[in-house]
Amino acid sequence: MRSTPGRAGGYVMLFRTAVRHGNISMPGACICPMRAIAVILRVMFDADIDRILLTHTAIARRVGKIARDIAHAYGNREVVIVPVLTGSMIFMADLIRRLPLKMRIDVVAVSSYPHRSTASRGASIMFPGSLAMKGREVLIIDDILESGQSMAAVAKLMRRRGAKSVKTCTLLRKPQAIEKGLEADFMGFDIPDEFVVGYGMDYNHYYRNLPYIAVLKAKIFSSHY
Repeated sequence: MRSTPGRAGGYVMLFRTAVRHGNISMPGACICPMRAIAVILRVMFDADIDRILLTHTAIARRVGKIARDIAHAYGNREVVIVPVLTGSMIFMADLIRRLPLKMRIDVVAVSSYPHRSTASRGASIMFPGSLAMKGREVLIIDDILESGQSMAAVAKLMRRRGAKSVKTCTLLRKPQAIEKGLEADFMGFDIPDEFVVGYGMDYNHYYRNLPYIAVLKAKIFSSHY
């Protein structure tokens, strides 16, 4: 990877200079911090990103729709939110702040893409959570539905621990899942068979803080195969 977070200070100065000289226009008298950070990240990782697949605006709009569907499905019933770490953490954070529900949160960790892998190596539950699930309604939240192994493993665990009901929610679904007829109860976007990063998703632990979802250039990970 050509660009690293250690050079962020230089990118901040570059951004400020560009704004001062009119190369980047910002509305109003001051620079919006979130928009400034988004531009800095875009410049920082420009050499690694092939294209932006889903903008932050598109994601936010869809997350709002998913939240309304979930709220309608559960009504006034309490739910246990079970996010699958670590890729779903930003999606989960944005989603639950839009849910007018009484809830508990209990995270699980599943290893499917070890280290620098870009293909699922099978699901293995590394941390099973700590809350008692007996008699509770559970909503599992994941970032991508692809092989379906991670979601199935967590759902099986929740049922084994006595959950009253288990529903699933995923932000993205890949063609492999569509071909297998895999669905979640609540879904965001169907996407092409590309390796995506951003909005909580990573490659080799980078890119999680990108505010959009982008396709990673093949040259970034091709050398590891």
